[in-house]
Amino acid sequence: MTSQKVIDYLSSNQDKHLDDLVEFLKIPSISAIASHHDDIEKAALFLESELSSLNLKTEIIRTEGNPLVYAETEQLENRKTLLFYGHYDVQPTDPLELWNSEPFNPLIKDGIIYARGSSDDKGQLYSHLKAVEAYVKTGTPIPVNIKMIFEGEEECGGHTIYEYTENNPDKLKCDAVIVSDTSLYNEDTPAICYSLKGLAFMEIRVKGPSQDLHSGSYGGTVQNPGNAICEIVANLKDTNSRVLIPGFYDDVIELEEDERASFKSLNYTEDTLRADTGSPGPFGEKGYTTLERMWARPTCDVNGIFSGYTGEGAKTIIPSTATAKVSMRLVPNQDPDKIASSFISYVKSICPPGLDIEVENLHNAQSVMVPRNGAMMKAGANAMEAGFGKYPVFIREGGSIPIVGTFQSSLKAPVLLLGYGLPNDNIHSPNEKYHLDNYYKGILTTAHLLSFASTVE
Repeated sequence: MTSQKVIDYLSSNQDKHLDDLVEFLKIPSISAIASHHDDIEKAALFLESELSSLNLKTEIIRTEGNPLVYAETEQLENRKTLLFYGHYDVQPTDPLELWNSEPFNPLIKDGIIYARGSSDDKGQLYSHLKAVEAYVKTGTPIPVNIKMIFEGEEECGGHTIYEYTENNPDKLKCDAVIVSDTSLYNEDTPAICYSLKGLAFMEIRVKGPSQDLHSGSYGGTVQNPGNAICEIVANLKDTNSRVLIPGFYDDVIELEEDERASFKSLNYTEDTLRADTGSPGPFGEKGYTTLERMWARPTCDVNGIFSGYTGEGAKTIIPSTATAKVSMRLVPNQDPDKIASSFISYVKSICPPGLDIEVENLHNAQSVMVPRNGAMMKAGANAMEAGFGKYPVFIREGGSIPIVGTFQSSLKAPVLLLGYGLPNDNIHSPNEKYHLDNYYKGILTTAHLLSFASTVE
């Protein structure tokens, strides 16, 4: 059982833990923008300093990319070892005009903190530090060995953490990896995620004339890249939202009946979808429910498409080039490399004549499936029940956390996806937020996890 001293400490130090989080969130550690390099460094040093103050052995690991922050307790024999992972980098803030407050000047209103990185992932990873703090400050022995590794490239697709994990399996050896970068099911229902989608991220570039042309003088005489990119995109899916890439569904594993029943029991309605997304209504692959589409079916979506003149007023041209960025979210058993190769061949085959085309695979990630009946999964569920007051439901997630697959393959350890955010926290969007109640309950959950994990056989 978790020491009452630890629980009391967390209860009486919520204001301090909020103030500390605010300081962390003030650091604009945007990894995708080169001018924020110094802020990335500042965030890494912020974490290293706090971890060091908790009597952990710490290290800033210098790499060709952004630094890794590593820390560990004394590694005692005959004890379970937990490796905590998180990322201290954040998404860009664009479009800035849609924010109701300054992204890096946290606003606290009605029990919610608004700031970039509050839910993804600073607020969540910080819960683990504060749980360890409670043990250290109350003189309570930590019942497990702890290792922590935090990266600064998750939001920009960097490879540092993958290479380090693959090259240092002995250093990161553990009995379980804890990742808090997912969410609860809703405000009233805690959840543990057992599956993440994989990813194949592509860029299509078509080129026509050597420069933009007058559409009156040359219209109808040469291929228009803007028209062509729309034609290509329109042929990626049919009217039932089925992806048309040859072989796309060959390796998809259908849902088990108990999973379908579990999804159905969550009573996710069209009204819920409208409230979460602001969309007029549901849409997707025919024959599947919204949750099945969201969590267990592969997708193909345009993330950005641009060509020609997009400024104010008119400029009548035939654009020289056009580009589309396309992501495919993949389910367990689909191979991102295989899908990417099929995508490239298919897109080139449907490209209209009179154009040069390039299709590039920018980034891949493996999907993840974690057994729902593992001992560490049980420990996590018990910890979440103790922290949130209700036993969690088990859910899938439509997003990707690429490092999880590398942890599984390199460390041969189960991964516990213990998320404390909410699906509508506006991550990657304006007005990102994090409910303070979830922050405090997340800290308490991690504190309980250290106790429950110590008893796992």
